[in-house]
Amino acid sequence: MKTPITLVLGASPNPDRYSFLATNLLHEKKYQVYPFGIKKGQIGDLAILNEWPKDEVIDTVTLYVGPAGQVEYYDAILALSPRRIIFNPGTENPDLQALAISKGIETIEACTLVMLKTGQY
Repeated sequence: MKTPITLVLGASPNPDRYSFLATNLLHEKKYQVYPFGIKKGQIGDLAILNEWPKDEVIDTVTLYVGPAGQVEYYDAILALSPRRIIFNPGTENPDLQALAISKGIETIEACTLVMLKTGQY
């Protein structure tokens, strides 16, 4: 059985970035990951994808882009109809949260890395 897909918005090939660490840990824990970023590169053996998912069923969107950078993705994120959106520290955004909640999407202000390491993911 396939695990639900997590879209990492803001995936980076820089190993010092939290999006890199979260993508790695999700993959290590056997979650399916869709690492979406503007830069080409690799995170472990996963390629960073520069095309927005079209035919994927996305369960979770975890954000690693600040509120100002999220605006251009509002419609695309909401169109995915994910079960939840995780607002990692520094990505909290009341506007996107309100839009998501109005569409029945759960919003969580938390750290994906902490959630994974403590079994809360």
